[in-house]
Amino acid sequence: MRGIVTVRMLQESVAFAFSQLRGDKFRTFLSLLGVSIGIFSIVAVFTAVDALEDNVRRGFEAFGSDMVIIDKWPMMPEDPDGSVDMSGEYKWWEYMKRPSPDYKDYLFLKENSRTAEAVAMLLAYERSVKAGRNSLSNCTVKGVTSDWEKISRVNLLSGRYFNESEINNGSAVCVVGYRVWEELFDGASPLGRRIRVGGRDLTVIGLLDKEGESMVNIGGGTDASLLVPLKMCKYIVNMRRAGASILVKPKADVQIQEFEDELVVLMRAGRRIAPVQKNNFSINRMTMLLQMVDSIFSMLNSVGWVIAGFSLLIGGFGIANIMFVSVKERTNIIGIQKALGAKKYMILSQFLVESVFLALAGGIVGIVLLAVIVLALPQTGMFVMQLSFDNIMSGLVIASVIGVISGMAPAYAAANLDPVVAINSK
Repeated sequence: MRGIVTVRMLQESVAFAFSQLRGDKFRTFLSLLGVSIGIFSIVAVFTAVDALEDNVRRGFEAFGSDMVIIDKWPMMPEDPDGSVDMSGEYKWWEYMKRPSPDYKDYLFLKENSRTAEAVAMLLAYERSVKAGRNSLSNCTVKGVTSDWEKISRVNLLSGRYFNESEINNGSAVCVVGYRVWEELFDGASPLGRRIRVGGRDLTVIGLLDKEGESMVNIGGGTDASLLVPLKMCKYIVNMRRAGASILVKPKADVQIQEFEDELVVLMRAGRRIAPVQKNNFSINRMTMLLQMVDSIFSMLNSVGWVIAGFSLLIGGFGIANIMFVSVKERTNIIGIQKALGAKKYMILSQFLVESVFLALAGGIVGIVLLAVIVLALPQTGMFVMQLSFDNIMSGLVIASVIGVISGMAPAYAAANLDPVVAINSK
């Protein structure tokens, strides 16, 4: 019986709180405004960071996290022994003097590595391409070797990839990206057609499926790219100046440290580096890039909390101020409720419900406003914003917490009023 009475009193308290909110619409609007701005800000930051992170990670999907890139340039500052030194200085003047990986390095690794599942060489540069009257500027031409399809995701919409003979002989053939096909062939089948690149005519043998744009694309994006046999590049570009990279993927049962140690030993042996000399190459791990991404987005989230925190602080003070005014206006009613037997927790819950309702209403307004903006934004392949369920719930939870914190002091003050003094107040 006591439980039923408690539930009914809570229902009455909730109904009373709602009636008070409807009664003073201007005061309610002022309270909503601050919280709405705060929740809008923080959920917008969460949504934008999620969109950026999704875009960046989509760029890594084509490669395994255990892949390494052998290059003259390290991703991070290095110690003399070649290990990563996050706090060190990036000595670009030393790295610049290093030779770029060449075809001899690639062959030596491919022939002698016991731990590598695939070894590929990549030479990427930009060129204008033409087919008939149509042309495309800034197309990424990628000179690749046979193992490229084992390391990178090569999804063919039609046609085929290079065979060993075409790779070894540097045949005048190519595989085109989706955007290249759209721009040059107007939707017609490109297979067997010719594309002119750097004064050479190449025959199209394959068409890549649409990948979409990404902020991270090793060797450039796929859609606006043209794959050619690496040996074909010598007729189009100065290969020494262009600078190539070697990408290596380990076997499934090989430990990463063993894999990297073998690569270092083989590169030093192939380049005849004396034991006292430093490495003139870098072993860049994909995990290093992922760690950089995680740290960057963690920092962005922290910055977002700081920015939105100011708005939430203002909104919280606004709710607290309105609630203190509400307590003062209803002091006489509180006294009557206490005289009729209302417990402290009932008075407390009444004002907390009002405070939380204000904060939630403000949060909902902020989220709805953000949803409208997200729907209105053009969803490009590079940056796709989506208001996720998790971010919506995060916003509502934050709003609820702000409501409880802001309403606690006014509710506590109301619950501890002396009934006699409260009834006689004017």
